[in-house]
Amino acid sequence: MNEDVNKYINGLEKWKAELTKLRGIILESGLKEEFKWMHPCYTDNGKNIVLIHEFKDYCAILFHKGALLKDPENLLIQQTENVQSARQIRFTELHEIEELEATLKNYIQEAIGIEKSGKKVEKKKTTDFEIPEELEQKFKENPDFEKAFKNLTAGRQRGYLLHFAKPKQSRTITSTIEKNMQKIMDGYGLNDCVCGLSRRKPNCDGSHKQLEKK
Repeated sequence: MNEDVNKYINGLEKWKAELTKLRGIILESGLKEEFKWMHPCYTDNGKNIVLIHEFKDYCAILFHKGALLKDPENLLIQQTENVQSARQIRFTELHEIEELEATLKNYIQEAIGIEKSGKKVEKKKTTDFEIPEELEQKFKENPDFEKAFKNLTAGRQRGYLLHFAKPKQSRTITSTIEKNMQKIMDGYGLNDCVCGLSRRKPNCDGSHKQLEKK
């Protein structure tokens, strides 16, 4: 067992029993336990297979190539529309994990087999996403803004493009872009931590709300 994972689980105020159970199920599969991205991660020959993590309203096991799993039980959840490969199975009670133990073991074994086979998730390229006219206009008005946007990682660019495509009205799209321009200029993604308080960096975990209350 990984000592960093021990510290992580022992330090939990919520979901300790649930993540301990998930940990035990995963370790039975023979995967190597590591600690990545501030969470327990399980690998096979250096390849990420599954990860366990906790949120306010649920805890979950995440399959890094979950999009390739057959999912006969229809359990897998796409965390956000920007996530192309990973899929979660979420839990809110310990008994839910216990009832699905056999199924989870099957899913884990399938995930290991997929990684060993070399299969990869066919991801949409950033160029496959449509750029809103409103964003194109902002690029024309501010070349530095366009440069900053294109300097973002592909994943961060896709996150913004999906976010900007949600509103139906042009003025709302423009307003949404304007609200995020400074974050983009500063090199941050849509869900990146900008306050420095997040325990899930680079992702935001809502810790900035502490500042808003002061």
